[in-house]
Amino acid sequence: MSLFDTRVPAVLLRTDRNPFHHGTLGAVRSLGRAGIEVHLVADCAGSPVGASRYVSRLHTPPPPGASPADVLATLRRVAARVGRPAVLIPMDDACAVAVGLARAELTPRYLLPDLPGALPGRVADKAELAGVCAALDVPHPETLVPDGPDDAARAVWRLGLPVVAKWSRPWLVPPGRGLRSTALVRSAREARELYARAEEAGSRLLLQAFLPPGPDRDWFFHGYADRSGVLRAGGPGRKTRARPRGAGLTAAGRWTPNPRVRALAERITGELGYRGILDLDFRRCGTTGRYHLLDFNPRPGAQFRLFTDTAGLDVVRALHLDLTHRPLPDGAPRPGRAFVVENYAPLSALRPAPDGRELAWHAADDRAPGRALWPLWGRHVAARLLTRPHRRPRSRPGAPAPAHPRVVRQASAPSPDHADHADHADRAEEDRAGSH
Repeated sequence: MSLFDTRVPAVLLRTDRNPFHHGTLGAVRSLGRAGIEVHLVADCAGSPVGASRYVSRLHTPPPPGASPADVLATLRRVAARVGRPAVLIPMDDACAVAVGLARAELTPRYLLPDLPGALPGRVADKAELAGVCAALDVPHPETLVPDGPDDAARAVWRLGLPVVAKWSRPWLVPPGRGLRSTALVRSAREARELYARAEEAGSRLLLQAFLPPGPDRDWFFHGYADRSGVLRAGGPGRKTRARPRGAGLTAAGRWTPNPRVRALAERITGELGYRGILDLDFRRCGTTGRYHLLDFNPRPGAQFRLFTDTAGLDVVRALHLDLTHRPLPDGAPRPGRAFVVENYAPLSALRPAPDGRELAWHAADDRAPGRALWPLWGRHVAARLLTRPHRRPRSRPGAPAPAHPRVVRQASAPSPDHADHADHADRAEEDRAGSH
């Protein structure tokens, strides 16, 4: 007898049109292998994900930048086609926020975790997250929200160069405009220029103290907070390779025990009363040794399959079991297990993995996505090389001004190491070629 109630289908929702979102394929495979009917509401044109044998049916998603009302209308249409209640899993931040706001309207068509509807938006918004960390006394890089271009320049000098610039709601950043959700700012002029594009970006600009990357500094925690608030089906992991190098999304990661990261994750989710799947990103400060929360993603992280225990449990399976009132099996952790995204870290995919490894795209029981990956990826890389703009020369910083912008969070002093490091953004996007 199956552990799962296979009468209840799953609906995966994504509006981000990144064709190389391997986390979506991981969710499709995990649920499909359990015998669950998987409905995918996503744009799979030119994506290996649509080739998976475990996709039961594809549905047209709302467009990128769709309003919560548009997302709700799409989900109502999908529910009518599915014909019975389904477990709903948002796969990107925009969808998680929209589903949270529409929770009352979506039930009973969909089974959802019981959490305040505004909470996904609070933790996904970078400015709101800074306030949440301040209220919970959780380490977070010092964050300033400038009120104008001159204020942005003053913030740069207060924090110390280089400075991390983030848009508070990165899911609103329009594609194809040369804007990135997160960037490394190296001059006051760059800060002014970014601030001038706030309306185009769709949300506020944040300037944040830079915590340099380094060995053993980039960590993540994936988990599922069940109906009682207990974190299940996940654990702490260490980013061993990133794209771009030294920062960005996880190209290769390893399941690594870390009691301090786990304790932080348990305290954060417990005090917030969070329920459901979560993906937390941390960076350890090389000066103080403290783990700073960089991002709280209220949905599965792209590498969630790393945390598959000896009972085969992962966060999406835990969600389905819990919401259908089935017991979660007691599996043991598998520390040392590796996860590799082949198109980002091909050499890592070839190295020995004595503690086990999962590849993002290639799987013996689902070969079509792996076969489809390389020609699609080759065309993507070629197109990027042909359209890449020339870099402008770096401008010299201007003179500092006396006034100070508004402080959202000051949890740690700016790092004394202001060397030229790679962007420390977990959402670095690579122009939407992938996401953490």
